Amino acid sequence: MPTRLVHLVIDALDPPRLARFWSAALGWDVAAEEPPVVDVCPPGYTYPDPVALPLVFVPVAEPKTGKNRVHLDLATESAGHQAAEVDRLLSLGAAAADIGQGDVPWVVLADPEGNEFCVLEPRPVYRDTGPVAAVVADCPDPAALAGFWELAAGWAPFDSTDGWVALRSPHGVGPYLELLRVPDVKAAKNRMHLDVAPFTGEDQQAAVRRLREAGAVPADIGQGDATWTVLTDPQGGEFCVLSPR
Repeated sequence: MPTRLVHLVIDALDPPRLARFWSAALGWDVAAEEPPVVDVCPPGYTYPDPVALPLVFVPVAEPKTGKNRVHLDLATESAGHQAAEVDRLLSLGAAAADIGQGDVPWVVLADPEGNEFCVLEPRPVYRDTGPVAAVVADCPDPAALAGFWELAAGWAPFDSTDGWVALRSPHGVGPYLELLRVPDVKAAKNRMHLDVAPFTGEDQQAAVRRLREAGAVPADIGQGDATWTVLTDPQGGEFCVLSPR
């Protein structure tokens, strides 16, 4: 495996404010606040343990437009817990969101900057994930994309159905990465993206070359002369390849 998942990065108009919301929502700590970037991770977390995927909030000038193509699903333990979590999240500043979900057992909310997320009904498969059940990425063809993300994330296939594929750390811990088929076409840069990195002692540019051979494409999102490399996966989702860690 050339790389492994290390972060979920979230664009924000006000990174400290949005980080405080997600810290309270997940019961995690604001681990580092080095303006303009803010990191949030579980208490006592040892980076980059796959038991969790830290959140990194970065500043952007442009407001959110349209539904995000990457979102978080939050786990609950019972119907009562789900209802209580929804009430608690609303009290923290979340808002109810309608993305056309209809009559479903999960609840769709949006954080204070409008990023959609779901509070799931209890599901046994998520009983050991921690508060984040899954990072869900919309795409045209999950089955075709899954092999690429096995390579990029270093995660293993867990389950699949027609139109949905789930991957998880081979250690059997932490959240799932779920690829979900959607009919709409990507029209703008994702406001949430995954960061991957080679292991300590491995070569960043060799990892980039391997991912490009697997179908990734270089992307210019205005990053300038950065220490990381911005790519898109074979179906257009941006991600970054960081230095070894």
